[in-house]
Amino acid sequence: MAAHRSGPLKQQNKAHKGGRHRGRGSAQRDGKGRLAPKTLSKKVRKELSRVDQRHRASQLRKQKKEAVLAEKRQLGSKDGPPHQVLVVPLHNRISLLEAFQRLQDRDTGTVHLSDWGSTHSFMLLCPRLKHRWFFTSARPEDLHTVLDLAKVADTILFLLDPLEGWDSTGDYCLSCLFAQGLPTYTLAIQGISGLPPKKQIDARKKLSKVVEKRFPDDKLLQLDTQQEAGMLLRQLANQKQRHLAFRDRRAYLFASAADFVPHEENNLVGTLKISGYVRGQTLSVNSLLHIIGHGDFQMKQIDAPVDPFPLNPRVVKSQKDPGMAMEICDMDAVTDMEEDLKVLMKADPDRQESLQTEVIPDPMEGEQTWPTEEELNEANDFLKESSKVVKKVPKGTSSYQAEWILDEDGESGGEGDEYDDVGHEDFMEAESQDESSEEEEEEECETMTVGESVRDDLYDEKVDEEAEEELLEKYKQERLEEMFPDEVDTPRDVAARIRFQKYRGLKSFRTSPWDPKENLPQDYARIFQFQNFTNTRKRIFKEIEEKEIEGAEVGWYVTLHVSAVPVSVVEHFRRGAPLIAFSLLPHEQKMSVLNMVVRRHPGNTEPIKAKEELIFHCGFRRFRASPLFSQHTAADKHKFQRFMTADTAQVVTAYAPITFPPASVLLFKQNSNGMHSLIATGHLLSVDPDRMVIKRVVLSGHPFKIFTKMAVVRYMFFSREDVLWFKPVELRTKWGRRGHIKEPLGTHGHMKCSFDGKLKSQDTVLMNLYKRVFPKWTYDPYVPEPVPWVKSEMSSTVPEVDVE
Repeated sequence: MAAHRSGPLKQQNKAHKGGRHRGRGSAQRDGKGRLAPKTLSKKVRKELSRVDQRHRASQLRKQKKEAVLAEKRQLGSKDGPPHQVLVVPLHNRISLLEAFQRLQDRDTGTVHLSDWGSTHSFMLLCPRLKHRWFFTSARPEDLHTVLDLAKVADTILFLLDPLEGWDSTGDYCLSCLFAQGLPTYTLAIQGISGLPPKKQIDARKKLSKVVEKRFPDDKLLQLDTQQEAGMLLRQLANQKQRHLAFRDRRAYLFASAADFVPHEENNLVGTLKISGYVRGQTLSVNSLLHIIGHGDFQMKQIDAPVDPFPLNPRVVKSQKDPGMAMEICDMDAVTDMEEDLKVLMKADPDRQESLQTEVIPDPMEGEQTWPTEEELNEANDFLKESSKVVKKVPKGTSSYQAEWILDEDGESGGEGDEYDDVGHEDFMEAESQDESSEEEEEEECETMTVGESVRDDLYDEKVDEEAEEELLEKYKQERLEEMFPDEVDTPRDVAARIRFQKYRGLKSFRTSPWDPKENLPQDYARIFQFQNFTNTRKRIFKEIEEKEIEGAEVGWYVTLHVSAVPVSVVEHFRRGAPLIAFSLLPHEQKMSVLNMVVRRHPGNTEPIKAKEELIFHCGFRRFRASPLFSQHTAADKHKFQRFMTADTAQVVTAYAPITFPPASVLLFKQNSNGMHSLIATGHLLSVDPDRMVIKRVVLSGHPFKIFTKMAVVRYMFFSREDVLWFKPVELRTKWGRRGHIKEPLGTHGHMKCSFDGKLKSQDTVLMNLYKRVFPKWTYDPYVPEPVPWVKSEMSSTVPEVDVE
């Protein structure tokens, strides 16, 4: 009897799993001494008793409270910078001069007047309150001045009308300020005492309802008498300060005086001396300085003159001329105190930041060098080895005779040669297409079926008809894009394989791979890119908090020597415009690709097409660029949007200098009359050139003959070669069917297609093609001054457009 022999397949039972009921010993053996991070943190917590935990919590609360009080006491004190207050009248009936007369109370403190063109400002020193204020003003019509002064103001004082609160211009100004980021603000009513006593209560109630929409739960103060002005000053001094993130991590300075020293060789360029109080962070002489509206510059040195507005009056009396103690101007103070100048720091050329904004591309980089003789010989030997074919031949056959002997499958050699010829022709054809594509523009025009223009008597003769026609055409294109997203008619005069040669098909837009480094434009050789932007940002912000920087401390009155500044900067300042300077963080002068999340402003309904020139207010910068619009998703590919939509948030991509978020973003469009209209608001998302914006084109065809799972489709292509070229791309229909091209029929573009189900006769066959698009390099740091904003009737009404 044969013994049992076990087979090769043996049964293996699963080991018993103790699960959550296993003992502590088995868990420790499985863990092999490892401890979870939660266990470690729990042990540390258990070491503190309940009394110690309460003590530590009270210490943290006390530290936070002391930090808030120290910040409040420093602002406007003798050691800190003056409390800068921006006064904005929100109605044209408000008298700014009368409000300033109420605030300039000689009994409250010492007043120092200064008048620069259209910007009226004064310094108020109040030793009794141990506080000093610097008041500036700006009208809502002057958009750039309001936004620039709001970037550096500690408090904004809004003056309201007792009857209406604010007019249309004031409402537009508030929209811009809210989008940029509001610092601490206070609301004051001017002129309510001029109303009859019975109407004052009703006026306050109506005004509270109006103000509640913009400023919920905010107290309304009055500014009609000197007593009310004193209460307002106390309110300003004791308010809790709100922080703006983009300015808290940078040093900034509002120029109270400026002087220009031209160069000997060129009078148009020279050294600009800016005097003012340092705010935000410590200012280093080796960092770069950005003057808002004028560009980036380097500093030579920082001087420390005597503070012209000390809180202690005894310091003023110790000057050579004590008669100037009551009224003194900044410009005179700086000239009188030049003898007492003390140089704080001078720039170190080895540590100073460079002004280089772009990479100078090397045209020879990536070029293939001519091979050497050794490389040519190696290549020939490799070809000889690879060209040798192993054949079965009779014994005694020479190599010459073996060349004439055919294999069993030797007849296929002709087919291989034919295939090689076809491949060679395809290669030559691809080369000719590449050459032709280089001559074409980066963004080809798309032919779309648009109805005839609607021309009737609704348009007034005074209106510019050409501008109206362009706007109407934009409305039509936007409406067509909503009705038929991304659909394009196949051109009849150009072959589809040439017209769409830069496009490709994707199995899935979400999951199909796409290399972000392929086919980059020439402009990408000029920009900078971070290996890891998030880590670089964290490192720089951590250095700001922990590392001690040598330079001018916050609250010091300094004079900055800025080199290579054009004379137009000081001329702009002497005409009354504010001069504001921000220090740049490392790398913030370099160009890259900025991605900003924006949402359409509800007050503007004009269609905005991609790659139109827009005006950006990004953080402390102001520039012009032609951006791309794309969907705001978490995927690796983002679909390109031809128009800015009104209902969803979009990502705007443009070439611009690097800015570390957080930073607010405002988008304006300059109208033909020079007025700037607010288009969208948002924030800075990232600095990432690898963010892929993919443009989709949808080609449509119609089923001609329908079978069970087959159909003959026409009007998608108009030549047999185009059908063969796009044969690998998947098809879809509007009713959800999917399919492929089987073969072309005839020479007029008809094709036989197979689908996963029977088509309906009213269905439409679609083909999706994709290509990556890039923004245009139209960055311009110069932004023209806007015309005073006036509410237009055309912006609020959308014309009825019939798309045939």
